[in-house]
Amino acid sequence: MTARKTARRKPAAVESETGRWDLCLYVAGQTPRSRTALANLKRICEVHLSPRYRIEVIDLLERPELSRSDQILAIPTLVRRLPRPMRKIIGDLSDTERVLIGLDLRSADRS
Repeated sequence: MTARKTARRKPAAVESETGRWDLCLYVAGQTPRSRTALANLKRICEVHLSPRYRIEVIDLLERPELSRSDQILAIPTLVRRLPRPMRKIIGDLSDTERVLIGLDLRSADRS
């Protein structure tokens, strides 16, 4: 019997150090919650991803058919398309720690 070493998975930011981050924020109009989500996302990206990110904002009031591609059920929803795997975070992104963990920029077990 051989001992098997368990490799701890690195956060996506470490794995894609030179890679680009493609993020898509689904909103429904210019509601306060949608504006807050976009402002929070921009702040988080500037601090943790600059300049390696691209944000696409999709207003589902204007283009409702686009919700099918990423299976959007609630808004606002942030979708991380790259680096893979895809991740989704629902809400106004005001809990920075939860967003960083959700984007895999910080591991959940980190204190």
